[in-house]
Amino acid sequence: MAKAPLGTTARTGAKCPESGVWEAQASPSTTAPIAKGNIMPPYRGNAVTWKLIRYA
Repeated sequence: MAKAPLGTTARTGAKCPESGVWEAQASPSTTAPIAKGNIMPPYRGNAVTWKLIRYA
């Protein structure tokens, strides 16, 4: 199965489509390692869009 491309986005509450390092599209930003199939977390108590920046 092909990997999700870098730059793929997922919202808080969605299933993670690819294991890797994800960056919160928020200010200030942060990164987090998230495994495929896990639920995308909130950031600072808010729903955010996460962007895949590096494969695990």
